[in-house]
Amino acid sequence: MNEVTVVHTGFTDSHQAGISLGLQVRENLLMPPDIIILFAAPQYNHNALLRALKQSSRANLIIGCSSAGEFTSYVQGTGLACAIALYSSEMSFSIGLGRNLSKDCTAAARSIVTTFQHSSPWNYQYHTILLLADALGDCVESIVQKLTLLTGGIYEIFGGGAGDNAQFSYTPVFYNTEAVTDAVVTLEIHSHKPFGIGVQHGWRPASPPMQITQVKGMDLIKLDDKPAIEAFRTHAKNSGQVFDEEKPLPFFLHNSLGIEGAGYHLHVPIAINSDGSLHCATEIPTSGTIVIMNTDSTSPIAAARDATNEALRKLYGCKPAVGLFFDCVATRIKLGTGFGCELAVVQNILGGVPFAGCNTHGQIARYHGQFSSFHNCTAVVCLIPE
Repeated sequence: MNEVTVVHTGFTDSHQAGISLGLQVRENLLMPPDIIILFAAPQYNHNALLRALKQSSRANLIIGCSSAGEFTSYVQGTGLACAIALYSSEMSFSIGLGRNLSKDCTAAARSIVTTFQHSSPWNYQYHTILLLADALGDCVESIVQKLTLLTGGIYEIFGGGAGDNAQFSYTPVFYNTEAVTDAVVTLEIHSHKPFGIGVQHGWRPASPPMQITQVKGMDLIKLDDKPAIEAFRTHAKNSGQVFDEEKPLPFFLHNSLGIEGAGYHLHVPIAINSDGSLHCATEIPTSGTIVIMNTDSTSPIAAARDATNEALRKLYGCKPAVGLFFDCVATRIKLGTGFGCELAVVQNILGGVPFAGCNTHGQIARYHGQFSSFHNCTAVVCLIPE
């Protein structure tokens, strides 16, 4: 037996918002939920919201993160809180927390693994992790890799980086009634049916390839042994675009970086450093071939469509009960009101199946055939089966 509901609130008072969400959950579910997955705007007092939600919903576990735009099947905006509540007699859940992510990524990964239900994998066929991270550090890609190694690669992993509307200052994750920074939270799920995960970005190469020649964490210092900013100056000139280096983010939102691999792994620059290096939203590999990517106004919509269809295929005939959708805050800012069209495409494909999600600072997906794990400007869809 599975029960699921998707709820939201626009109340600005944090306690009142938590009570509202909890009462909606209790009204819509016969049983107290095993898990609530919460996305809440950065202006909330998250600890107060979480305490009120826990008390009013009677939920066993809560996981979530601050967000950079919130949405469900029924509403889209900023300044909201939305949640998926799930009760299941057919799935097994546990939540984990890894603290001090930027200081000791390995210890954070090991802390999470100690919470896993080590006997459950043998009782279920499918194993999935929802991972949400404070992405202000440069360890998200690393912790996904470490979790994969520590667990023998039996889990498919999806999720995103907590957001704060592209301010990049305070991006906590939620662990029961606690909002935690510099941390990662996980929801371990064992199930008898497959989860469907789909990933697409819809961007294409728009510059000649360049070699990464110097990197430090999230700072891309040199390309072809030249300050990284030179590549964007050249690209702006060749493509006839205006590049305002005093306010570069609008240009970067339309001209991202793609690192060649199995396809292109997207990274968004968010600032220019004084030495001409670029500070990016996610960590950059220390070597590889990179190009500047672009897209048009319909490409993100097509990417969301393709990701949703991919997720449906990976259910292998099972019917979806609910969907989780993560997309980049850069995509929301770039599309403006057009982001609603992207959500409408997802809903049109899913029909009456509800979904919820948020805009994130980076998107996470690692599954069979998808080995890079931390993305930008990428649509990630996960469908939970009935």
